Amino acid sequence: MSASTSDSISDRFSHHCHYGATVLDERRTRFTFWAPGVETVTLELSRTPGDEPERLVMEKSSDGDFTLEIECPPGAHYRYRISDELSVPDPAARAQHEDVTGPSVVIDPTAYVWDNAHWQGRPWHETVILEIHVGTLGGFEAIRERLQDWASMGITAIELMPVNEFPGARNWGYDGVLPYAVEASYGTPDQLKAMIDQAHGLGLMVFLDVVYNHFGPDGNYLPHYAGDFFTGTNTPWGDAIDFDRSQVKDFFIDNAQMWIEEYRFDGLRFDAVHAINNDAFLLEMSERIKTQVNDTRHVHLMLENERNSASLLEKAYTAQWNDDIHNVLHALLTGEHEGYYADYCDHATDKLASALHGGFIFQGQNDRRGHSRGEPSGHLPTTAFIAFLQNHDQVGNRAMGERLISLVDQERLEAATALLLLCPMIPMLFMGEERGERNPFLFFTDHRDELADAVREGRRSEFADFSHFKDEKTRAQIPDPNAPSTLEQSRLSTGTDDESEAAMWHTRYMTLLDIRHAEIIPRLPGTRPMGAVPLGEGAVLAHWRMGDGTVLGIAVNLGTQRVSIDAPEGQRLYELGESDDANTLAPGAIRACLSSHL
Repeated sequence: MSASTSDSISDRFSHHCHYGATVLDERRTRFTFWAPGVETVTLELSRTPGDEPERLVMEKSSDGDFTLEIECPPGAHYRYRISDELSVPDPAARAQHEDVTGPSVVIDPTAYVWDNAHWQGRPWHETVILEIHVGTLGGFEAIRERLQDWASMGITAIELMPVNEFPGARNWGYDGVLPYAVEASYGTPDQLKAMIDQAHGLGLMVFLDVVYNHFGPDGNYLPHYAGDFFTGTNTPWGDAIDFDRSQVKDFFIDNAQMWIEEYRFDGLRFDAVHAINNDAFLLEMSERIKTQVNDTRHVHLMLENERNSASLLEKAYTAQWNDDIHNVLHALLTGEHEGYYADYCDHATDKLASALHGGFIFQGQNDRRGHSRGEPSGHLPTTAFIAFLQNHDQVGNRAMGERLISLVDQERLEAATALLLLCPMIPMLFMGEERGERNPFLFFTDHRDELADAVREGRRSEFADFSHFKDEKTRAQIPDPNAPSTLEQSRLSTGTDDESEAAMWHTRYMTLLDIRHAEIIPRLPGTRPMGAVPLGEGAVLAHWRMGDGTVLGIAVNLGTQRVSIDAPEGQRLYELGESDDANTLAPGAIRACLSSHL
């Protein structure tokens, strides 16, 4: 629902959320709090921040909702007292004062006036994503200074790692506990809106990662008053969430709708939905979001899903992060074979060909644990798959956070980059990748006391089975997630040691994105794979029938030996590597051609 309090009815937006503090007008606010596990709830309200809170008894309904409508202005601070010993923040608060355990703040969503209120987004096939972490870049205001550069180089969407409140001021955002509240260390709700507004003015879409599969270990008070939120079944992250319960579904779906309607995000990426493991809920989520969105808006819903559920992409979701293609490319480029790379290092070239042709590699086969994974995906459009060489997980979940540039020789990395940006999947980059960033991206948190110790030791023990970290002294070198220096090491360099290297990578990316925008993107709708064949170890030739009937051919050699090739015919879009012999392809070489036939 859109709302306005200005002369124009379309420059202010809000979404009516069932839970939380809803500003009704300039003077009145309604508070709604689901707490089926307690008999009484008292609203502790400081209409003026800093004042001694007034205590007001809330009315309980038969479904466990406590409500109260009173005179209360935006900016007021409040908590819910659920017992003599405990007052808790609002789980649906749009902002917090003093972190996740402090008072919640009443926010008027319509206070922000949008400059680009008529922005309708961009079609999905135009998408080129840059994933970013707001905290390491300095917050919402600092990101605004980078938007023009990203738009100028051909990025069409930025994807924010989660921005909802988490404990402390340093975190990836995936163990937050207040999904509606904007992280205060990044900026205010209005500053987030201003960043999105400016991005829209530059033609950039803005996507957001949301985490609905678990709550973090610090500041989650739900079990104290809403045990029915959970099933009682243990998971690696605590009690499983009960997505079959209507109040729980509404809590998360309302949250998703709020980000899209009120903050004008152009899409959401749903984290680890395999841990939700409830397709009925995921289908309802998509349906309710799409029903609410204006028909003229382009809103895109993305999944991270180890189950490779092609059916969710057929029925409800725009695309999925394709871990399969990342994992096989990483195994080919680095030779790494431990952990989940064990599923990709054997017959890696065949698996790369399979991914280029059919999207997923695992389409029902057993993985290394003997578990069947995936569904047939070859019938899906190529744009249903988001391809990447790096992201926050694949860099940050390494013990030392190394980026690919530190692990792979330049020639083969350049070839893999060209494959990423010219193939008909949707490409995604990780912040800094476009300039050859060498600083690591590490796992960082801001926990205290026993939890800080547990996170540090747990992080190090995760790598005990890796050959390089079997020794306890070696594991002790893994950066402490809670040390402020771990975040500082993860920031992008302000100036590289080698400016010429940064300029080279930036030029390479701009060249490839210019080609993508001119030759690939206009032909993407309706594109279908025609086949992909191995040419030798690490080398593949793939063809796609583009939407206009032309054929895109890409031959790439990520191996270490020259291979024979029947070169792709037609207009040469891009070539990298030795080209004296048209019938062979050197290591680190790639050729991309566009022809009217195959």
